[in-house]
Amino acid sequence: MATEGKPLDVYYEYEELSSGPYITPGSDLPENLLLLNHSFGYDCQRRENLQLLDDTTLIYVAGQLLVLLDVSTRQQRYLRSCSGGGIGAIRVNPSRDYFAVAEKGVKPLLIIYEYPAMKTYRILRDGTDLAYSCVNFNSDGSLLASLGSAPDYMLTVWNWRQEEVVLRCKATSQEVYKVSFSPYNPGLLTSSGSGHIKFWKMADTFTGLKLEGLVGHFGKTAATDIEGYIELPDGKVVSGSKWGNLLLWDGSSIKVEVCKEGGQSCHAGSVQPFSLEDGQLMTFGSDGAIRGWDFETIDSADSSDNSSKFEMKPINELVVGHSVRLSSIVKSSQHDSTIWFAQDSTGAIWKLDLSFKYTTPDPECLFSFHGGPIKGLDVSKQSHLMATTALDRSVRVFDFLAKTELTCSRFSQGGTALHWAPPSVNQTGGLLVTGFEDGVVRLLELFDPAGMQSYRVDEAQLRLRQAFKPHDASVTAVAYEHNGRILATGSSDCTVFFFAVGEKYEPIGFISVPGPVKVLEWSPRSHSRNSLLIGCQSGHIVEVPCPDPKTLQLTKSYELLELPRRSFCFKSIKSRIKREEELARRRALKEKPQKNENRTTVEKEEDLPSIYIPNPPSPLHWGFYSQPGQFWLSMGGFDSGFLYHCKFSEKKDEDSDQRPDEPFDFIKVHNANDDSICSVTVSANRKLMLCGMHSGAIRVYPLDPDHYSPTSMREYWELSVHDSNYGHLRNICCSHDGRFVLTAGDDGNIFSFSLLPQEERQNNFQRQRAKVPSTCVYLENEALAQDIDDPAAYSIETAKQKLEQDRRCREVERKKTDKRKRLSEIRERFKKLLKENQDLPGHVRLTPTELQLDQRLEELAEIEKAVKLREVRDQMSWEEEYSHAALIKLQNWFNGSSESDRLTVFAIHTGHKVSTYHIPPLSSEHVQQQCRSAESYGKETAQSERRKSKDQPVKDKSETDEADVPHTLVTRPSGIKLADRQIERLRKAAEKAEQAQAKIEKRKQEWDKLYAEKPKKDCEDPQDVKAIIEAKENIGDLKLKTDENFTLPKHLRMSADRKKSEMTDLENNIREKQTEINREIWALRDSKFCVLSKLRATAQQLERVQSLLPPHLHRCPPHLPTIRPEEIPDMRQRCNRATLDRYRMLREQRFQCTDLDNQEVGLLKELKKEVEVVEEVEEMEMLSSLAIEEEEEQEPEEEQEEHPSETNKESKCLHIQDSLLEKMESLVHQFDKKHLMCLKKAELLDWKLKLGDLRQLTLYQELLLLKEVDKSEKVLQEKLNMHLKEENHLMSKLEECQEELELKHRDIAKVQEREKAVSKAFWASLADDKKFEEYLLKVFKKKMKRAKQKEAVGNTEGDHDSAEDFEDYENWDDDEEEDWDTPEGEAAVEECPQDCDPKLFEHVLQLRERRLDLEERLAEEKKRAEVLERECDTLIKKLKLVQNSRKAAEEDLEKVNREKQQKMNQLDVVVPIRLHQMEVDISGPLPLDLSRVLVLDKKELQHLQERVVELELEKSQQREVHSQARQQYARLVQERRDMNAEIQLLGKRCEQLMMRRFGREVDLEVLQTLSGNRSVEELKQEKLLQEAANAEEIKQWDMKVEKARDALMTMTRSNSERLLRLNRLFEQKKELEQKLDARQKEIGKRLEDCSGRTERQEVWRLEELVRKQSQQLASLSPGDNLLSRKGGGVHNLLPPLVPWSKPTVQTCSSKAGRPRLARRGRKACN
Repeated sequence: MATEGKPLDVYYEYEELSSGPYITPGSDLPENLLLLNHSFGYDCQRRENLQLLDDTTLIYVAGQLLVLLDVSTRQQRYLRSCSGGGIGAIRVNPSRDYFAVAEKGVKPLLIIYEYPAMKTYRILRDGTDLAYSCVNFNSDGSLLASLGSAPDYMLTVWNWRQEEVVLRCKATSQEVYKVSFSPYNPGLLTSSGSGHIKFWKMADTFTGLKLEGLVGHFGKTAATDIEGYIELPDGKVVSGSKWGNLLLWDGSSIKVEVCKEGGQSCHAGSVQPFSLEDGQLMTFGSDGAIRGWDFETIDSADSSDNSSKFEMKPINELVVGHSVRLSSIVKSSQHDSTIWFAQDSTGAIWKLDLSFKYTTPDPECLFSFHGGPIKGLDVSKQSHLMATTALDRSVRVFDFLAKTELTCSRFSQGGTALHWAPPSVNQTGGLLVTGFEDGVVRLLELFDPAGMQSYRVDEAQLRLRQAFKPHDASVTAVAYEHNGRILATGSSDCTVFFFAVGEKYEPIGFISVPGPVKVLEWSPRSHSRNSLLIGCQSGHIVEVPCPDPKTLQLTKSYELLELPRRSFCFKSIKSRIKREEELARRRALKEKPQKNENRTTVEKEEDLPSIYIPNPPSPLHWGFYSQPGQFWLSMGGFDSGFLYHCKFSEKKDEDSDQRPDEPFDFIKVHNANDDSICSVTVSANRKLMLCGMHSGAIRVYPLDPDHYSPTSMREYWELSVHDSNYGHLRNICCSHDGRFVLTAGDDGNIFSFSLLPQEERQNNFQRQRAKVPSTCVYLENEALAQDIDDPAAYSIETAKQKLEQDRRCREVERKKTDKRKRLSEIRERFKKLLKENQDLPGHVRLTPTELQLDQRLEELAEIEKAVKLREVRDQMSWEEEYSHAALIKLQNWFNGSSESDRLTVFAIHTGHKVSTYHIPPLSSEHVQQQCRSAESYGKETAQSERRKSKDQPVKDKSETDEADVPHTLVTRPSGIKLADRQIERLRKAAEKAEQAQAKIEKRKQEWDKLYAEKPKKDCEDPQDVKAIIEAKENIGDLKLKTDENFTLPKHLRMSADRKKSEMTDLENNIREKQTEINREIWALRDSKFCVLSKLRATAQQLERVQSLLPPHLHRCPPHLPTIRPEEIPDMRQRCNRATLDRYRMLREQRFQCTDLDNQEVGLLKELKKEVEVVEEVEEMEMLSSLAIEEEEEQEPEEEQEEHPSETNKESKCLHIQDSLLEKMESLVHQFDKKHLMCLKKAELLDWKLKLGDLRQLTLYQELLLLKEVDKSEKVLQEKLNMHLKEENHLMSKLEECQEELELKHRDIAKVQEREKAVSKAFWASLADDKKFEEYLLKVFKKKMKRAKQKEAVGNTEGDHDSAEDFEDYENWDDDEEEDWDTPEGEAAVEECPQDCDPKLFEHVLQLRERRLDLEERLAEEKKRAEVLERECDTLIKKLKLVQNSRKAAEEDLEKVNREKQQKMNQLDVVVPIRLHQMEVDISGPLPLDLSRVLVLDKKELQHLQERVVELELEKSQQREVHSQARQQYARLVQERRDMNAEIQLLGKRCEQLMMRRFGREVDLEVLQTLSGNRSVEELKQEKLLQEAANAEEIKQWDMKVEKARDALMTMTRSNSERLLRLNRLFEQKKELEQKLDARQKEIGKRLEDCSGRTERQEVWRLEELVRKQSQQLASLSPGDNLLSRKGGGVHNLLPPLVPWSKPTVQTCSSKAGRPRLARRGRKACN
């Protein structure tokens, strides 16, 4: 950050910064070609587009302009955007001396202007990349926060006076709507936007100041876009939502969702909070309402367990309008002003007074504009008048010469197209043709009503001339034929309708086109053919000739199927144009001579642009004729940036609508590659072509004077006018004289520019008003045209089709009538046949069964009839239930409860009267208060139950540990059964163990109970503690409440909620008393009815009696009272069927009257008179019926008295007359007496109610005072609760830590005892061998370096412990180094010496390992204990700090309570006291000033005096109790010492007995609980069963062995026989060998004589013989081997003997025969 600041008196020049028009260099177009004249629109849908500079100056953004509007004079001043890209956001500094304008564009500027000098004061740069979405100052105006839009969403905090960035951070990756500083904490910010809210904090870190953001989490609440929010003093944030409820954010989460009672939304639609004033939170919504909510209720709101919503009722409400949609609101600059200015999204600026008083004026609409995009604009062809229409359902007419709005008319649907009829159609020039979104076209006539008697206004008016509906969708284009005889309308339903122009427009017909209609352009007069050019949004162009109504013949439909047409389907050529431009550029580069001829390297060329056809096709924006059959098109989307010259194809294809056609020429629109032309117009002198661009700019092109068609569009004049993002300029027009240009865009802005030469601009405004068309004579007498208000009304074509359908239906009905007639004739014939059949003889007569139809047809008919009846019943039942519910609602609405009716009962003779009290229904606030009290009671009971559950004793940890130890279960076969004796032994052992366990458990419970009752060292007597608490609660502070140091007890402290509940209780008490007296008055009224009925009955009897007496004996009867209307309020709203029928009849009679309101009022008055007459008649009938009943009851008595004699008749009649008169007087007297008693009760209640009102007034004053203090008190109470919670948390942690530390100390003691036991075991093992004691002691004491397997610990304490361990190892290595420097070394110690028992040495090594383990464990336990001690110390320090903070918070809270009590002491309380009730207890004369006098009740004073004596007595008693307690304490201390000594003696004795009997200490409880082991018994039983099974298996194996032995014997015999056989074979073999030897000898002799061939043959034969014999021997050798083995058998038989043949000489083989035979063969061969 820079150290040197920017000077405060430095300014920038606005003229150097302000953007102006762009003119092509070298062009002759002047810079001031168009000058802004006036702005008629308002971008009402832009967020926060209304700011207040002072009480009379409003500023808002209109396109590229900032408009400064004077509210009183309606004059406008303008500031233009400096960048030319538009304005993103505006904001006024809290001092009202500066305002910020955040612009749009590449690296937009944020400019600070000084007001009212309008100088450029500061410029902030590089705050975002493309546009700002919101800017805001902090509360003192020293800092400025800015938010960028996509793509960076950069949040920047500026020191704007020095043009420096304080902080910068990316806000989010979503669209952001708003950012603001906290008005209570300058270091906090909040931002909100699409589906998020984020809370920022300027944190001071070690690297400097940074922005830290925390995104709000919606939790269970659905995510919503947050348009607005407000921060509360305690840091909470209240935001709006899309569904109309308020969200209370605490931290980063939603604490509660606030809604109205009954779950209704706070507002219908979106809601935004905007102010916190006078204890109420103000909100506005899109429903046009402003509501005030109690801030304290919202701030302390909390959700219930079942729902996250909090219901409450608004305390104030102002409905601006039902069609109003408020989007932002700013307050007047005056101090304590209640005036606000509101932005209405429907196109208005309102002035509101939010004082919420009876004298508050109604909301005032200061300015009215179009709400939303302007869909249609056109100018008059004869005057400076302009007409516009938009989707806000309005049509407005402006005088752009006088800069005023003349008139505005609203309709049921939004306007979508508008055209001002030319003079050829309407000579007055006041006819407007307007199309609407429901397909209706209205002809509106503008006229001046001056001089007309039926119109009492002087301004211009719009009158509906005709309305018709040619389309089923929105009308998008309207155009007149140049002669004014045909009107064409186009719609998005893909149809074009033609009408014949006249006094009344008549439909001609329609045609269908391939897409939604965008442009309708009639051919100019220069064309020979009168045709219509239809441009569709899909890129299709259709041309049709002008239809002639005389030649067309339409029958069933208005569709003109025979009308010829030509079609064109646009095909994109932009990619091809780009490709050709790139080729031309490359060719030009190749043709240029290279600067460096020796250059050899050639750069690689990039690929050419590919041919691309967009799908879906680019939309059409505009089109107009150039020549007959040729036209220009302006396309959007991909194909923007060119004007395409097209013509219709000469091909007559059937599918011409889908055939793509390419333009034959084009003109490039320079510097508008992605900016298309949306609208085109030509100036009046035909020299300029004005284009409205998609970017909201105006372009002016000069035209060739020879022909009015664009040839080259290189030179142009451009000025950005409308918003560059969404202000598409779709409407641009020139005035009839060419002096003005009018533009209207999608941003809702309308601008007028002057298009004049410089010398004519000074004389332009001589005439200050435009001429309004004069009044026609017929308008005053002509009836109003009938409008089409129903959006579902039939269009012209649909109506015609409906008529055709109705005709068909009538034809069908006629046919059905004929069928019914035919059926009736058949039915008559059938009846005649039945009659004839009955007349026939029986044997030829047909039976009824034979005459009946098929039974299945009847069943189907019955089923169908039942289904239809069921449907009708269901429908009627629903209607009946619906009507019944509606009747009940109406009765409840009009009648209400009897408590709300004002009843007055009059006395009969006296003039007294008594009236009931008006008791309004319980307000929702009281109901909510009662619900809260019930909920609080339920919560208290639940908390008490939870406390009880927490206070229950917890089991000892050791018990739970023992219970949690898993026992290893040994599974045994389920089939094992124990013997009865074993089971009985086990059962007895188990019972004995259970009894011992039960005794042990009982003993443990007794000890636990005893230890639980054992008081701690610092414990006090519970009775004493209870008495002290009771004394503190009841004694209180003896100071007066007026004392500065007076401390009010906690249970008597009052808060706003408790005061509200007190007021609610008082109101409920008043209500109960009023209800009770009301019941008595109603009962009195009923008794009066009964008295009146009896009086009337008695009067009738008196008349009958007096009819029997002469007139001179008649006594005058008393006047009979009547029932007044005040005594029957419940009869006012009663209604019967006759009254409803009468009302319906009167309504139908007057239904034709024009003045419906006056008619309704007169009808209700007349009906009311009739109802009053009917009520009087019903009253008389009721009383007469009661009188008749009384008379009937008394008739028997009179009948009994009708038979006296004639002499006594007169005297009896006189007696009856006197008795009846006395009876009447007594009835009246008794009623008046009851009435008087009731009146006295009411008067007494009035007196009490007056006291209650005074009490209520006092309570209300106290409530207001408490509300002022309650805010700070709640903050302090929350702070105190937080400290208490933290203190309890630390206490619990400290207790846990101390318990863990105590356990660690116990573990350390146990380890030390085990270490001692190891040492004892070592010395015990050396008891017999003292020779090697020193050496074994060295081995036992040696410290070894042992490898430890430690787990990786992630905290610093574990690392510290490991480091300490390593240091310990190093230390003891150093310490013992001297002892182990002997030559033997470590290896010598590890060796067992000679003559030493190896088992003893091994035992010593094992003891050493155990000792080392215990030492390591002991070290670890000590380190853990040290860590716990340090943690306890830290917790104690924290606890002290928290306790100090808690005490400080308690002192602050006590201070606030004292201040509150002092303020409450200043309130005046009215106490009505009579003089005889006052006594003065003052010695001396009565002082004149009684302001310091204390007023006490006499009984209370006596009680205080008596209490003094009681306290003295109690004091003496407490002293005596204290002395007795001290004596008892000394005695108990001595007894405790004696008991401890006795316990130690018994412990030693028990240990000696255990060592004597068991040799070691054992657990006696374990011995007592030992029982029989069922598993051991089962194992024994299993062992016996297994032995029996094994014996049986051995027996089976013995049998198998015996069988095997027999088989072996049999096999041995068989083998012996085979061996004998083999022996015989060997003998035969031996004989054969002998014979063979003899034969060989003989042959040898013969061979000596033989020679030649004979010898060889013989040798061969012999060899063959030897070979065969060898084979025989080989076959015999396996059997020989088998026979030679023990137990072997012969499996192969000997081969058969080959018969001997004559020897032949063969070749000798070396492999034949056995060795001996082979050798002989060789000998023979030799």
